[in-house]
Amino acid sequence: MARIAGVNIPTGKRVPIALTYITGIGPSIANDIITSLNIEASRRVNQLTDDEILAIREYIDANLTVEGDLRREVQMNIKRAMDMGSYRGLRHRRNLPVRGQRTHTNARTRKGPAKAIAGKKK
Repeated sequence: MARIAGVNIPTGKRVPIALTYITGIGPSIANDIITSLNIEASRRVNQLTDDEILAIREYIDANLTVEGDLRREVQMNIKRAMDMGSYRGLRHRRNLPVRGQRTHTNARTRKGPAKAIAGKKK
């Protein structure tokens, strides 16, 4: 099993699909990686040589922010918005939707289960 950026890559899958298992690498970036390293998109991970896996690992380390570093960066951006007191930061702090969604109805994922209001029955 190939291990890239601290993630075990599934060996039976095609290379661009397997690379998307790494946080921070989507389909388009995975295609950019394999085209820059001249790896065929139809090849499977178990067909790669050790040199090719090493080349992929070095390319990702040199050019991309992935996994733990990316998660840490995102959390620091959220914390900075909260500390500034921006609108987005306040929405994060109150655990409400951040990107302009309605909250009168819906938003149950973010707000949690509905709470009954006492004295509402009539």
